[in-house]
Amino acid sequence: MKLDRQSVIKEIISTQVIETQNQLMEALAARGIRSTQATVSRDIREMRLVKDLGPDGRYHYNLPSKHVSPEFDVKLRKIFRESVTSYAIAQNIIVLKTLPGLASAACSTLDSMKLPHFVGSLAGDDTAFLAMTDMQSAIEFSKQLDELLK
Repeated sequence: MKLDRQSVIKEIISTQVIETQNQLMEALAARGIRSTQATVSRDIREMRLVKDLGPDGRYHYNLPSKHVSPEFDVKLRKIFRESVTSYAIAQNIIVLKTLPGLASAACSTLDSMKLPHFVGSLAGDDTAFLAMTDMQSAIEFSKQLDELLK
């Protein structure tokens, strides 16, 4: 149900100007999907929707992919390459070691890449845990890490 609702939300904000959560709830209701403000708020956060300034000077919801410019992606990859010092695989978890204070930057880079089989990350000061769906995915992802770190 959640995935269906979020799919409809993507469709709505792609075809309509939605400025508020209430407008989004009304648009969902018009499609037969009843939802609370708390649920819509969670969906917005999980989907990482952002508010853009439209040509009319008003803010409206948009998908995040419209905001990742190629230059931003290049910068994130550079930060990743310069901050990660090593990594190790432990079952389906990859442990990244970074320079002090840069684990969050490394995780932010990976989170923005929308990698398949990448469940999520948890960053400390100089260590990050990357959860993959299974051990084989972690092994395959380590090959991508090798390329990113070159």
